[in-house]
Amino acid sequence: MDSRHPFRSTLAMPVFIPSLMLICGMLIWSIASPGTAEQFFGHAQQIITTQFGWFYTLAVAAFLIGLLGIAVSRFGDIKLGPDDAQPAFSLTSWLAMLFAAGMGIGLMYFGVAEPLQHYLSPPVSTATPAEAAQVALQTTFHHWGLHAWAIYGLVGLVLAYFGFRYQLPLTLRSGLYPLLGDRIHGPIGHAVDVFALVCTVFGIATTLGYGVLQLSAGLGDLTGWDTTSLPFQIGLIAVVMMLAGFSAATGLDKGVRRLSELNLMLAITLLLFVLCAGPTRHLLGAFSDNIGQYVSGMVTLTFRTFSYGGPDQQSWFGGWTLLYWAWWVSWSPFVGLFIARISRGRTIREFIVGVLIVPTLFNLLWMTVFGNSAIWLDMHQAAGSLTAAAGNVDALLFRLLDYLPFPNASSGIAILLIATFFITSADSGAMVVDSIASRGAPDSPIWQRLFWAALLGVTAAVLLATGGLKALQAMTLISALPFAAIMLLLGYGLLRGLQADRLHQRQPLAPATTFWTGQHWRMRLAQLLHQSSATEIQAFISDEVRPALLAVVAELAAGGVEASVIHEPDGKIQLRVQQQALRDFVYGVKCVANAVPAFVLSATNLPGDSQPLQYLPQTFFADGREGYDIRFLRRQEIIADVLKQYERYLSLLYREHGQLLSRAPSHS
Repeated sequence: MDSRHPFRSTLAMPVFIPSLMLICGMLIWSIASPGTAEQFFGHAQQIITTQFGWFYTLAVAAFLIGLLGIAVSRFGDIKLGPDDAQPAFSLTSWLAMLFAAGMGIGLMYFGVAEPLQHYLSPPVSTATPAEAAQVALQTTFHHWGLHAWAIYGLVGLVLAYFGFRYQLPLTLRSGLYPLLGDRIHGPIGHAVDVFALVCTVFGIATTLGYGVLQLSAGLGDLTGWDTTSLPFQIGLIAVVMMLAGFSAATGLDKGVRRLSELNLMLAITLLLFVLCAGPTRHLLGAFSDNIGQYVSGMVTLTFRTFSYGGPDQQSWFGGWTLLYWAWWVSWSPFVGLFIARISRGRTIREFIVGVLIVPTLFNLLWMTVFGNSAIWLDMHQAAGSLTAAAGNVDALLFRLLDYLPFPNASSGIAILLIATFFITSADSGAMVVDSIASRGAPDSPIWQRLFWAALLGVTAAVLLATGGLKALQAMTLISALPFAAIMLLLGYGLLRGLQADRLHQRQPLAPATTFWTGQHWRMRLAQLLHQSSATEIQAFISDEVRPALLAVVAELAAGGVEASVIHEPDGKIQLRVQQQALRDFVYGVKCVANAVPAFVLSATNLPGDSQPLQYLPQTFFADGREGYDIRFLRRQEIIADVLKQYERYLSLLYREHGQLLSRAPSHS
């Protein structure tokens, strides 16, 4: 449509319409029969936790190991975009947006609650309260550390790589391009995007539900108002979503970036306040101890499923670790697409380190400061009142702040921080959902982002009104199971794409160009446009290669070096200089048949005589190096190539570090 039209749309209807129908159907079901919906999803959740916990565990482990492997490999040097691309955002702004989009509301909601609850009910037996506190923080670190950001990072890296390097739409379907090819533009691709969009909407709505409950509890604690009523909470959602819509309408560079930087500043302020006003020396020591326990127990934590434990431990595993993995997986389309959009121009290594390490360290510091403060205060000042209130998660952060100086001021900062996290989660979520629904189309109209922001608010309000948050938690676990399988496919597609990228980067010019001066260019072009047969290659070996090798042998003999030319029955030919106790020098040429890819055969603007097999004269050597095509070399150039390889062979003999392979026996 004309971009000047005020009501233009970039929505892809095969994605938009089914997604909207599924979302509306779920909301209608939650309103009409909330009990039935909760019962159904609860039963399905029980089946998944008992039957597929191993799959979640191994999949998340594969995500983390895969990302770390890519970061330390040569693939890490590849840029997310053209080789000359530059990052669109400064490092500080980029890290702030990563932090705000990923776990902001969750950190505020669970920063005090989760360590306290694990302290009261540790997943493994403990002998003392101090040991229980240590296990509680180690478990919390596991849920909010590297594994969580590996889930986000994998999806973000796949989409940023294929979106900016392969110039594909910035949607999930693009990550399956190495597996599906052009079929990503058809029904399979539509289905993948529909699934991602629905999961993203419900995943964000669940988090927004937590946010509004904590925000209303904080306002009630600070002002004394009755904030528990449903009309107040829905009104709070409406106000925050209007602000989120305004931020989304201003665009990524202005709205989200500025709010993200404000979030980071407020979060650091609140973090430093609790660190300084709380048991500072204990917290600093605990941070070091917590990191040590987390890192030393990484392997055990990664693969732990409590298969040898009792029903209580297995129930704990399903209600905590598996639910967290499912929550992060369900959020991964949202966070992955968001961080992909802001990461163009960075190298893969920089992306992985930034996404995996930096937010993780902040999360661990946050959980130490708030979690250890709550446990220490409960032991030494609160006389157990904080652990007694652990069931009231909505207000638990504010109960902690009551035991520190200036509780009203710190609670006010916390409320503002929750509100800004609420806004950034909603507006960045609206942008990402709009990107999925538009198949990555750039410059979508403002009304579409406002529509998605409104839909997120309505979804959160409906679920809050019908008590559907528990049912939605269960649905998160269910929907994340197939998407975890899709993520494994995305990871495999990424490896295939990186291998192809590396091949293109390392592909050298043909050896013939080393000696070519541009003479006889018409003959050279004619050879390029003609696909040789096996008979023609054998004739080339007999007419050009064999005389060249015989000429070299004659000169070697004149210099006192014995050499021979061996022409084998299968058409191979080789010049061999035999050595005693050393590997022989071999320069050989053979006829090789390579299958021509189907997409080349169907091309219309390539040399017209393409056949299913391409025949080439390829070199081979005694040390197992990969050979190369010499079909464009003339006789004198073949002689020069032989001498170049012989000179390389001699130079390696005189180098100490090359003696292992040089002394290896040669077998004829």
